Amino acid sequence: MPRICVFRSARHIYAQIIDDEKEKTLAAASDQEIKLKGKKSKTDIAKEVGKLIAEKALKKKIKKAVFDKASYRYQGKIKALAEGAREGGLIF
Repeated sequence: MPRICVFRSARHIYAQIIDDEKEKTLAAASDQEIKLKGKKSKTDIAKEVGKLIAEKALKKKIKKAVFDKASYRYQGKIKALAEGAREGGLIF
């Protein structure tokens, strides 16, 4: 089963869907791809990244994945990204 790997820096947030068996990145999304009008909070941007990664996953017929938050706590931007991915249609 593929996994959603999340990386968060001080300025940006990234998500990748990785197939560990084939050792390939299947899809990737970051906040740099999103064009938002007006000022949005970092949490809102993270939620949009979650929706974007879910959209890319569904295009590749991936419906289920494991959420890999690494050493980050499940709160704030990480939680918002996960909620956005769930709203986008991913199951984990």
